Amino acid sequence: MNTLKRNLIVTAVIAAVLAAVLGTALLVSPDDGGSGGMDVRPAAEPQPVRADSHRLTEPKKSELTVVEFLDFECEGCGAMYPVVEKLREEYGDRVTFVARYFPMPGHRNGELAARTAEAAARQGEFEAMYTKLFTTQKEWGESQDWKEDVFRGYAEELGLDMREFDAALADPDTAGRVQADQRDGLGLGARGTPTFVVDGEPVPTPGSYEDFKALIEKRLSD
Repeated sequence: MNTLKRNLIVTAVIAAVLAAVLGTALLVSPDDGGSGGMDVRPAAEPQPVRADSHRLTEPKKSELTVVEFLDFECEGCGAMYPVVEKLREEYGDRVTFVARYFPMPGHRNGELAARTAEAAARQGEFEAMYTKLFTTQKEWGESQDWKEDVFRGYAEELGLDMREFDAALADPDTAGRVQADQRDGLGLGARGTPTFVVDGEPVPTPGSYEDFKALIEKRLSD
């Protein structure tokens, strides 16, 4: 191997490593102004699902578990939302679908949206808020304006007790709950959203409903 070729390979490897490190740093570095960056580190013993994880389906006999680490403001997650919903309808009696928080830096309202969903969960309305945030994503996503008033409006529409909702939204334990999901996601190798983990194994995001269905069918038949 000549010197020039060797140098090019070394340069490419260094660039790849730096890109990976930078991607992680962007996620775990603190960020002011509510843009969604949080000072979190990977969990020492990451778990795909924990006792308090939000299960969107709970089959009597689960044959497979599909976990999504998601950011409500992520357009990719928004695109996968109808795919996951269709899969839930088809496999909800056999597959446990789980939603976990993974707000990304650069999304002004991603972390706030996660806390909004968790505050709704305190009143037993996680799924309703999960649905509301994704179906309205185009109305508030990718904005540099703070959307707390918009999210409070969603809570009112869902009939939540607003005093309890506001208290939960501001509760440090709510932010801590979001960070706990992020730590597990980082520990499992998530560096972006959506990240899917199937029976404890991170998988490349399927490109379509058909691809995702084929993946589930294969896992169910193994």
